Amino acid sequence: MTATLIWILVALVVIGLYLSWTAGRLDRLHARIDAARAALDAQLLRRASVAQELATSGVLDPAASIVLYESAHAARQAEEELREVAESDLSQALRAVFSVPQQVEAVREAPGGEEAARELTEAVRRVPMARRFHNDAVRAARALRRHRKVRWFRLAGHAPFPMAFEMDDEPPAALVDRAA
Repeated sequence: MTATLIWILVALVVIGLYLSWTAGRLDRLHARIDAARAALDAQLLRRASVAQELATSGVLDPAASIVLYESAHAARQAEEELREVAESDLSQALRAVFSVPQQVEAVREAPGGEEAARELTEAVRRVPMARRFHNDAVRAARALRRHRKVRWFRLAGHAPFPMAFEMDDEPPAALVDRAA
């Protein structure tokens, strides 16, 4: 009788340790999602700021400046539920403005243009990486949260179900080709 109670107690302790380890892993994944989202937000803000700065610099033609400025401003001011759409619109505006290498060369030839073009190139290259890191963390957390043990024992607590950030983040070909 006591041997059976000891084995039951040992089994409960092992199960408890396993569940505690799983809850800790899930907590670390949620912290990773938060950090990746902060990095993504920083990169999106940087991209919009550089685009807005370039639009107001007078280097671009007036139509391109207006399109780029309005898209960058909308991306910076977008509500959370509309942010993916606004950021996608900024990506499309960047591709439209910098669709030809001559536009990039015109920016580079202007005073301070080389630095502005370099900053914009770095910003549009970092956004897809930051989004990929965020979405990878979301994918890992979702996979763990789908396990029965996590659902049955409510190991996720009250944390919201993680959502991926889906947007058009393809950089302008003329910027990326020139930098490569």
